[in-house]
Amino acid sequence: MNALIELAGGKQPRGRPAGLLCDSPQVQDAVGRADAILNAGRAYRSAMITEIWNTLASGNETTLEQRARCRLAASYSADSAREAMDLAYRHGGSTSFKRESRLAECWRDLHTVGQTVTLAPEWYPIGGRVYLGLDPGPRLR
Repeated sequence: MNALIELAGGKQPRGRPAGLLCDSPQVQDAVGRADAILNAGRAYRSAMITEIWNTLASGNETTLEQRARCRLAASYSADSAREAMDLAYRHGGSTSFKRESRLAECWRDLHTVGQTVTLAPEWYPIGGRVYLGLDPGPRLR
């Protein structure tokens, strides 16, 4: 987000009337939308971490449903971050794909982290199986 905001405040897009990238209603929408998406993912993740922490701090064991929600929150927050990053990357224009661009670096890093097994999309059906009363398999038990 910071990389797009910094870029938008100083970039005058080619082929457009005078004005900076930050003057574009589409860029303004993307920044607002990306912030909302990112913070929704953060809020869910933080709520689940707090719940797990409080359960363990009180001397209790976590439930299968709590563990499922914690994994879902991790996957969802990573998905949210990628969605927000994609908005920023898209609205950064041709600057985004230049190797030296901060947007390109952030995009590569975020998509690389999102490929890890702890944030893989396979956690969604595992969580779904828990909610449906089905065996989630050995990864969550």
